[in-house]
Amino acid sequence: MSSQSGNPVVPLIGAHVFASGGLAKRGIPYAERIGATAVQVFVSNPRGWALSAGVPAQDELFAAWSAEREVPVYVHATLLVNLGSNAETTVEKSVASLRHTVARGRAIGARGVVFHAGSSLGIERRSEAYGQLREHLLPLLDELTPDDPDLLVEPTAGGGFALASRVEDLAEYYAAVDDHPRLRVCLDTCHAHAAGHDLSEPGGLTKTLDALVDTVGHGRLALVHANDSRDPVGSLRDRHTALGAGTIGADAFAALFTHPAAVGVPIIVETPSEDDGAGHVADIALLHRLAANAAR
Repeated sequence: MSSQSGNPVVPLIGAHVFASGGLAKRGIPYAERIGATAVQVFVSNPRGWALSAGVPAQDELFAAWSAEREVPVYVHATLLVNLGSNAETTVEKSVASLRHTVARGRAIGARGVVFHAGSSLGIERRSEAYGQLREHLLPLLDELTPDDPDLLVEPTAGGGFALASRVEDLAEYYAAVDDHPRLRVCLDTCHAHAAGHDLSEPGGLTKTLDALVDTVGHGRLALVHANDSRDPVGSLRDRHTALGAGTIGADAFAALFTHPAAVGVPIIVETPSEDDGAGHVADIALLHRLAANAAR
């Protein structure tokens, strides 16, 4: 992997950085300890609706650090976001949470806000749920300014009447928002495997990336969550494990450094890790080895 000038390109590989207690105070030392060249953070409780205002001084320090080090930052929205819900209050809170997360993302210089594709919570509501996407997600996309992060939809592991789990499901998702240019994709390998894309078979991730490009077009993939799966293909279970320790296997991730849709796309690991980051260090090192092998 090299630039047009012939100089090697440093792959953008990092991890989800937990920053409770201070985005800069806790997040920066952890990112540097694990050698991250890309990071993802929460800016509020991932399992709650509270809209944290954050600490402006911490946001400024974090933004300055990421700009100086040229470390791309991504924000993961609360896991409760579901624009397809049959509960009006959930939809309203989802919209408010996404709008707030975009603003916090802008403050720290984030490139994207990741949110789960959501669920219709009933097969008979699928069409209605896509109508809700059009009603609520399209205005959010339209109001994004050039300084705002993109919105990155993340297909889920399936089950529970998911609106998008297999990458082919994104065709209907994108159609609901008129293929808006500010809606991009975050592909989670554990989710894809659980949803039925067999990433453990030879060429499995390549086939999945091909299907993604066929569905939404080249250039839509903005971020990869590289996670192995504790469960077999098609399990519909979202249980991450260390790269190479699950049912996907380490070799599958090499495609992230050879497939045209993924080359140069930042990679975030969301795997279990000790407080000192040892697990993330190991996973990041494995990905760097795969990248180096691809560059030979």
